Amino acid sequence: MKIMAIDYGDARTGVAVSDSLGMLVGTTDVIRAYRAETVAQEIAKRVKEHGVERLVMGLPKNMDGTEGPRAALYREFAALVERTAGMPVILWDERRTTVDAHRILSENNVHGKKRKDTVDAVAASLILEAYLASLA
Repeated sequence: MKIMAIDYGDARTGVAVSDSLGMLVGTTDVIRAYRAETVAQEIAKRVKEHGVERLVMGLPKNMDGTEGPRAALYREFAALVERTAGMPVILWDERRTTVDAHRILSENNVHGKKRKDTVDAVAASLILEAYLASLA
């Protein structure tokens, strides 16, 4: 089963899709758009293109596990994606994924514009890896 992970952002949204066995991260991509409706449509398009059967989206939580104002925005976006893609969205704790993505890119000497362009895809792949590990 192919699973797609989403790292929603204001200007860039990272997307990672598993392999057909649902065991490894297969492909990653970044959707560059500001409007939530446009991002949801692009996600729905990729769901069809890749034959995705499950959606997982990062949910920002505070370090103590509580939800702040951004979490409410993400819940609204998840509902929009559900309506647009026609499948439920599993919300997944994404604490530290962006920090870890920046660390991984730094360790691999990815800096500047290239880092800015890829950090969201790396964060989405970290969300997907954590979700896949929870299934094992």
